[in-house]
Amino acid sequence: MSAEASAPSPMPPRPRPPVAKSNRAQIIIFTLLTLFLSAITVAGGRLWLRDSETLVFAVGDANGPEARFAAKFAAVLKANSSRLRLKIATNPDNVKALAQFDRRDATLAILRTDAKVPPRARAIAILEHDVVLVLSPGGKKIKSLAELKKKRIAVVGDGENSVNFVRSALEISDSPDAAQRVQQAPPNTPFDKLFGSGFGAVVAIEHASKIVKDKAYEQYAKRSGGFTLNAIDAAKALARKYPAISEETVSTGMLSSAPAIPDDEVDTIGLEWLLVAQSSMSTTTAAELARIVYENKSELALDDGFASKIEPAATDKDAFIVAHQGAAEYINDDTKSFMDRYSDVMYLAAAALSIIGSIFAAIYTKITRVAPEKASELAGRILDIGERVAHTTCADDLHALQDELEAILRGAVIGLRDGTVSGDGMDTFKLGYELVRDEIALRRDHLKRHPPAADENLVVVKTANG
Repeated sequence: MSAEASAPSPMPPRPRPPVAKSNRAQIIIFTLLTLFLSAITVAGGRLWLRDSETLVFAVGDANGPEARFAAKFAAVLKANSSRLRLKIATNPDNVKALAQFDRRDATLAILRTDAKVPPRARAIAILEHDVVLVLSPGGKKIKSLAELKKKRIAVVGDGENSVNFVRSALEISDSPDAAQRVQQAPPNTPFDKLFGSGFGAVVAIEHASKIVKDKAYEQYAKRSGGFTLNAIDAAKALARKYPAISEETVSTGMLSSAPAIPDDEVDTIGLEWLLVAQSSMSTTTAAELARIVYENKSELALDDGFASKIEPAATDKDAFIVAHQGAAEYINDDTKSFMDRYSDVMYLAAAALSIIGSIFAAIYTKITRVAPEKASELAGRILDIGERVAHTTCADDLHALQDELEAILRGAVIGLRDGTVSGDGMDTFKLGYELVRDEIALRRDHLKRHPPAADENLVVVKTANG
């Protein structure tokens, strides 16, 4: 009994690793991680910047309008999630607050334009107007500034500062009898008592917002005799001569609606209350302060009316107190573009993406990347087939080796297309393929010319009876 011995089966081709799929998954994962970490970096950076700047706000008396405005401003900054915070520094009076500002121990302050202005003060906003009201007994009109200068004047206003202002504006501060002619009125003294005490005029310096709300003028106007509101005929000349003075207008019925006082618009002079910052403050910070002030006017107004009509600071170069560059930029271009609003976020995001992306690219390239199989490595598998060709003894085995060789070639072509095979060593691969292909052809010709003997593959088995 004989049986045909089967030839050794050719080695199956090694499966190619799913390089493309593996690398694609890593690329997606690293991309998502880059975006995620960049977003965290931007959010963390914005949070750090948000809390990075504290401004010292110098104010006078803790119960004064400046201190109360500063407290409201601090609350508004916090409510708007601003990166800015205020530290309020109280002083005995506003003069000492401005001295603190002048020493650069404070970043912000509030001043009236007749004060001694620190040279480094830059305006952020006009908070309030003070209007000069020249009052005389009912029926006794003061026709000119020259006539006013001859009268004995009682000043109702902010202490000695207002008295000094009136003396300077009327140009009688150097007069020997200036102290007698212009005096500060005792607090809460009715106008009729002042007129009865020998004062020919009362000069009241009041917040414009307070005048509108104060009913005292209307109540006094209804009394016997009342009072007369006089215009300052030289208002324009005074404003040109003294930059601290502004031209103001008392509108019809501003002091009293019934009777209407004044019954027509009256020209006068006034002063401005300014929120000022150090000239060294960054443009970005000043612009942020201006934006918060102008966008939250109603929240910043005090109950007594102070700062109820906030106005933009004068941006002219010849203004008495020059507007801060940051505030001026915001005032002159109130609508900001998307790039203006979010440029800092975009720059931070670009930097984060660049750094984090470079780190992940390095990790992918050097450590985790599954490298495609080189064509030269496939050449080694082809040479393995060539070694087995020399030991092939039948046509069927030779055909199997031929199929295996073609499968490697097909796989290489597909791999070059999808990235699982690189072109490194392609010349070696081609040379090996052509060599083994020729070896198979030569072996096939050899087997045709020298077929194996018929009994070479037979095995004789003796039976027990043989």
